[in-house]
Amino acid sequence: MTLKRHRGLTEQADDAAVDQACRTLLAEAAARGQMSYRGFLAELLMAECDDRARRRSERRIKAAQFPREKSLRAFDFEANGNVDTAVIHTLATCEWVKKGLPLCLIGDSGTGKSHLLIALGTEAAMAGFRVRYTLATKLVNELVEAADERVLTKTIARYGRVDLLCIDELGYMELDRRGAELLFQVLTEREEKNSVAIASNESFGGWTKTFTDPRLCAPIVDRLTFGGNIIETGTDSYRLASTRAARARSAVSG
Repeated sequence: MTLKRHRGLTEQADDAAVDQACRTLLAEAAARGQMSYRGFLAELLMAECDDRARRRSERRIKAAQFPREKSLRAFDFEANGNVDTAVIHTLATCEWVKKGLPLCLIGDSGTGKSHLLIALGTEAAMAGFRVRYTLATKLVNELVEAADERVLTKTIARYGRVDLLCIDELGYMELDRRGAELLFQVLTEREEKNSVAIASNESFGGWTKTFTDPRLCAPIVDRLTFGGNIIETGTDSYRLASTRAARARSAVSG
């Protein structure tokens, strides 16, 4: 819709124009809602602002490239007693992202660490932060390709600009020296400026299997833990337990 602008209107003329527009466009709807013209217009403007905020959140969530939708509401805190509900809901305020602090989610497969990583990343995107999700191996492969194509500085800068970088499945595969060095550069670029959140199936003591060079392992752990939060999701797969329980219920009912 194209709006025709009326220049030079006085404040009084503006008020009159608003009043006339309300009478023309909103009279019937306002009457049904028993609201004043201005009250109904205020409701419309607030609804438009809310809609724009929702669409901005949706764009930020899409830009984060999460592989699937996960929310804190859908996380089963009762099934995993290792995860402190209060701590997670405090993290959901995103104050740690605002301060540029790191977050580590450590636990075995099926304990909910990736769910929490995506859910907290989604909360950050909804709060207005720029978020990017990636698998550790995918990030390293991208950095290696960027180095080969001589665009590494540009790629590292791109990852350095987002407010929260979520790295999933760190520790699932061994990284050679070159891959570890490139990942270290990304972490150094973000250190004490922008947040990094990682999910790993290895405790820090086992990271020497991922980062085979001990001279790199220690500083990487330091950058991912200094001043941040460490959430241990445990070793018992509640996802597996849930599947077994569902099968048992099905067998009984069948």
